[in-house]
Amino acid sequence: MTFAQQFLSATALLALSVSPALAEKVFLRANDLSMGGAESLDPLSPNRFYEVNDLIYSRLVRQDASGQPSPELATSWTPNADATEWVLTLQPGVTFHDGSAFDAADVAYSLGRIEDPALESPVAAVLGFIDRVEVVDPLTVKIVLEAPHAGLPLLLLDYRVRMIPEGAGPTIEDAPIGTGPFKVDSFDAEGSTRLVANEAYWEGRPKLDAIQFTAIPDSEARSQAMLAGQLDASSLTRDQVALYDGNPGFTVQSYPSGGWFGIVFRTDTAPFDNPKVRKALRIAVNREEMMTLMVGAGNGVVGCDTPVRFDDPFRANLDCPQDIEGAKALLAEAGYPDGIDIVLSTSDLEPGMVRFAEVYQAQVAPAGIRVTLKLEPADGYWDDVWMQAPALVTSWGERPADQILNEAWRTGSSWNESYYANAIYDQTLDQARSTLDLEAARALYVKAQEILFQESGTFIPYQENGLQVLSARVRGIDPVGEDYIRWHLVDLVE
Repeated sequence: MTFAQQFLSATALLALSVSPALAEKVFLRANDLSMGGAESLDPLSPNRFYEVNDLIYSRLVRQDASGQPSPELATSWTPNADATEWVLTLQPGVTFHDGSAFDAADVAYSLGRIEDPALESPVAAVLGFIDRVEVVDPLTVKIVLEAPHAGLPLLLLDYRVRMIPEGAGPTIEDAPIGTGPFKVDSFDAEGSTRLVANEAYWEGRPKLDAIQFTAIPDSEARSQAMLAGQLDASSLTRDQVALYDGNPGFTVQSYPSGGWFGIVFRTDTAPFDNPKVRKALRIAVNREEMMTLMVGAGNGVVGCDTPVRFDDPFRANLDCPQDIEGAKALLAEAGYPDGIDIVLSTSDLEPGMVRFAEVYQAQVAPAGIRVTLKLEPADGYWDDVWMQAPALVTSWGERPADQILNEAWRTGSSWNESYYANAIYDQTLDQARSTLDLEAARALYVKAQEILFQESGTFIPYQENGLQVLSARVRGIDPVGEDYIRWHLVDLVE
């Protein structure tokens, strides 16, 4: 499908969303179809329909404005002396979309599903150390861990750890039932999906009557739909901001974020199975210059292949200047004295992904690294290309240090996209998790990040601020990332 055809198709679908038959206050959004139609309404699925799932299911713990744990369905959490057990008190009076009461049995069931091998959920790498969840009474649960972990509440912030009714796992994809502010009215990941307000939402009935999603895989098509007034919100690249400057019909927001683009080199695939090659491919880049070219000076924070957010207490502050001669020397030692040729897959799925690959291509050329770019379809990129191609552009949102370091690099994790395997790295994370002293734990998490800089298969040059644009009629969305938006407070005015 050509760009024009895709945009016209999206336009036609969105036109349906403003039909008089729908609710008066309908918020118009796009989903990126990044799973190619395999989007799942199971919150633990590797193919989760994230744009929708975040609105229909609730977590036990949410992030406050500073990214720290704050109450959602759990009102408090208390560890025992050695942090091997945590007692959570639950919010009273909460009901699921079908009217049934939310209670401790639902928590035990929802957390227990994480290690179901049939799900192949990446959350198992994050919370797989939960031994069992005990129901103390209807509004109290005890989480028993296999080893001490002082940071359990941070891990419960995971955007996939959301509550479903006890026993609902086998049917949750076809009959999604949560406690969130919206519930599913119709579902078609490749077409149009409609959510309606949960009249009995425990924090108060949403101000919106409905949220309408239309599948638009291409980021430029999403921007065109936004400019045409057919979306109420969309993410942006720095280049796209100029399209909205001075236009009273839109508000552009920038906000601090721990999100990042990266380049993954599969460590189980030649030539990337050689750690000298992998390091050469990472140190040949001028990261400060790349960040400035991509997002503009002051709109991000340079990093040395660490995924940990810049203000996370466990972030390693490393130094990684561009080293062309060092990269050449490493390649020569690895058997590539005349340089190396690689193919890098990318896509226009997310704003900036293609340009990111182009900047990388230009930056590493002086080191004899010859990059051929392969533009992959946006539709199904995460399902068909990610974790398949030998080298590809990846994208991650912010996560607490323990979560991302385990989820993306622990041996055998289902989202270990570089297929990295290092027993010392795994042991370092295990020690960090069981250490109650903050400074001792920090030293171990820093050590883990130092290991990644030396030999991992993931290039992470910087973490950028988030950018989004809202139509002028939107109220109640502060300049924050999606995880922080309180959707029941979002409103539309004419």
